[in-house]
Amino acid sequence: MTGRMNAHRRTCPMARPLALLAAAVAIASGHIAPVNAQDAPLKLTWSSLMPPAPPKPPRSIVAGRTPLDPLNPTHERSVPEGRWLTGGRSTPSTPAPVVEALNGKRVQLGGYVVPLDFEANGVKEFLLVPFVGACIHVPPPPANQIVYVQAAKGFEVKSLFEPVYVTGRMTTTPSFTGLADAGYTLEAERIDPRKE
Repeated sequence: MTGRMNAHRRTCPMARPLALLAAAVAIASGHIAPVNAQDAPLKLTWSSLMPPAPPKPPRSIVAGRTPLDPLNPTHERSVPEGRWLTGGRSTPSTPAPVVEALNGKRVQLGGYVVPLDFEANGVKEFLLVPFVGACIHVPPPPANQIVYVQAAKGFEVKSLFEPVYVTGRMTTTPSFTGLADAGYTLEAERIDPRKE
């Protein structure tokens, strides 16, 4: 029986195109992964580094009203002595949330270089930021908008805030530099110039 099927395949002109079509359908349906799927990096934008905002709780009908002092309900809450200057102080800032699903992924991200160390014209550590001037002339963006990049081979820098694409393995490990805090770390495999 097998011999007759092989003979039929050799003589049937549609056998090969049908086999190719069946393989394409299997790849498209996800049953078979294409060979180059693991090689292609995930192309990110800066907005993909920020997790979605949590839903806002419903507004209360008493929202915005000043709570009353339980000892003196006719007056607004009294301020303890010596605390009137500290009433508006905000709570300590919490780190900006990161997208945990990006941990360990091979990615490509475009941005601007803020060097952290120099060796002649080469840089092995730098911050990748979304806009020119970040961390230098203006307050730094939130940590989930700064990526700490380590390039083992080094990278030749022509100017500050050079536009580049960085490809490599990303982790959600925060990095604390003297310039700014980064929410992500990227081990660079390659760094390519980017046209603006």
